[in-house]
Amino acid sequence: MSLPSQPGAPDLRARVLRGLVWVGASQVGLQLMRAVVAIAVARLLTPAEYGLAALALVFSSLVLVFSDLALGAALLQRKTLTELDRSTAFWVTTASGVLFTVLGIALSGPVASLYGEPDAQPLLAALSVTFIGSALGATQQMLMLRDMDFKRVEVLPMLGALAGGAGGVALAATGAGAWAIILQQVIAVSVTTALVWTRSPWRPRLLFSRESARDLIGFSRYLVGHRLLYYLQVNGDRFIIGRFLGTAALGVYAVAYNTMLVPASKIGGPIQRVMSPAFCRLQDEPERIAAAWARVTRLLATVTVPALAGLVVVAPDFVPVVLGDQWAAAVPVVQILAWVGIIQALQSLNVDILMARDRTRTIFRFSLVLTTCHLIAFAIGVQWGVVGVAVAYAVSTTLIEPVQTVLAARALGVSAMVFVRSVASVFQAALGMCVIVFATRVALLDLGVPAVSRLAICIVVGALSYAALCAWRVPEVAAEVKGVLRRRGGGARPLGAAAAAAES
Repeated sequence: MSLPSQPGAPDLRARVLRGLVWVGASQVGLQLMRAVVAIAVARLLTPAEYGLAALALVFSSLVLVFSDLALGAALLQRKTLTELDRSTAFWVTTASGVLFTVLGIALSGPVASLYGEPDAQPLLAALSVTFIGSALGATQQMLMLRDMDFKRVEVLPMLGALAGGAGGVALAATGAGAWAIILQQVIAVSVTTALVWTRSPWRPRLLFSRESARDLIGFSRYLVGHRLLYYLQVNGDRFIIGRFLGTAALGVYAVAYNTMLVPASKIGGPIQRVMSPAFCRLQDEPERIAAAWARVTRLLATVTVPALAGLVVVAPDFVPVVLGDQWAAAVPVVQILAWVGIIQALQSLNVDILMARDRTRTIFRFSLVLTTCHLIAFAIGVQWGVVGVAVAYAVSTTLIEPVQTVLAARALGVSAMVFVRSVASVFQAALGMCVIVFATRVALLDLGVPAVSRLAICIVVGALSYAALCAWRVPEVAAEVKGVLRRRGGGARPLGAAAAAAES
């Protein structure tokens, strides 16, 4: 039984707009909640405890690689889908979840020995259950995304994260140490999967097709390779630091990483969830994808660039005030990784464009080059401690990551300057804001203003100055926001990113 034919442009515009609204609303609450949880747990744990949990989380993030063997992406990209395809994907995904849970438990001892941290073994074993927990809900979640049911796609994981966050803070407060972070992950995955099964109208049938499995895996195999390489890339630095510099140094680096790069990915990730199915539906119309790419990237840059750039300036106050004096060593790492976060956030739509255009081999080949360069950089940088690793990461990111933008532009048949022009004015506004905030902070230091007040004043000055500079240098953003509001109010059709995704 095939799914209904894809909707027309007006329906697609409406779905994308609703998706962006849901993403915006849910992510504000979710990121505030995550920030509160992360800060609370960081204040309750020592750097060594935080670092021990970070070692285990390096291993557990393999869940993102193997949770559905990238079959969900294949379900999303297919123009038509049968019940046989859906059920086959579910059973393959579930079998892989069971397999990797068993392997995770079996390998927890050897992996802990490799780290030189025997205390990590039970943490690794406990985290292994998230393989099967995530796999059981992966197919339903991707089908919701394919149907562009963004309300459920956003709300259910948010409720799971809320449950996990509450459990993590409670456990940290009772002295659970590293277990607080581990069980936070287990609770979040378990609750999310349970809610997905409760709210999803689809149930797997006892159907399986080798032909369907071969077809789906044929598309997803390069994406699995890409995910594995991405895993090595984002965890290689933490593994090297934990192995050669110890858990306390890893704790410092992990806090900085979670402060800069994780929030950036959490902003880009939800936008990917909205635009990825839209891109797949427009896969034969590259000019419309290119228009949406430029506008959505500009909106994304408008949020991420000033936030991360501003944190570079206020990091000497932000870290001790918000995270605590025990994390003072993380200040330079936070400042360096901010640049990495900016570049990575602006690349967030490129993989989805290449996937929609059926360029999965290109994705894999680029990931191979990128991961190799990052790992070499980490191995060199560790000679100078955590700051050296951060600097090496920033250098390799600057040199290699923008190549992905060129590949995406080539797949769409447009110049990469389309991307550059879309974000250039945002960088100008953010740079002006940073100059103003830096001058303000220096003046406040000379006046002897306490760190808490200094941080608050700099944030207010930064927000006001950026708003003024953005209105001057990036007036398109204000026009797009007004267009969206007019549409929701029944007025004229917007010229924003949502409409761009569906208009020729």
